[in-house]
Amino acid sequence: MIITPKVDSALHILKGAVQKVLGATITTNVYGEENKGRLSVEFNRKIDEKEIKEIEEQANNKVKENVLIEILKMDRKDAEEKFGYAIYDKFSVPSHITDLTIVRIKDWNVNCCIGKHIKSTGDLKEIKILKYRFRKSKKQLEISFVVD
Repeated sequence: MIITPKVDSALHILKGAVQKVLGATITTNVYGEENKGRLSVEFNRKIDEKEIKEIEEQANNKVKENVLIEILKMDRKDAEEKFGYAIYDKFSVPSHITDLTIVRIKDWNVNCCIGKHIKSTGDLKEIKILKYRFRKSKKQLEISFVVD
């Protein structure tokens, strides 16, 4: 699986919207190809159409704001002190890795990520949520999307 810079950046934007609307902070899985992707987060209930529309709207508002997507190279201890352990989500980083790449959209999303990203949120046109599902057994919400 190779996630394109647009899809990887859209994952960060969408994750920020999910955090704002639902309070879900831990990513459990990501998937991407060409112009589509899927974000999975830890969550404990079904959501409704109103909530998914709010997530999509928040994400697209961030796209329209044309905010810089910062790529920070940081010492692991410094990154953990500054941003906390939530930068890792459910993705483990081996303990021998001492230098991290942090992707930050200020006041929106911050995650450890080695993928390639676009320069700003405005380099996207739109994030369109295609479907979503709650997986009760996994306590996980999956959101599939396309990006222009």
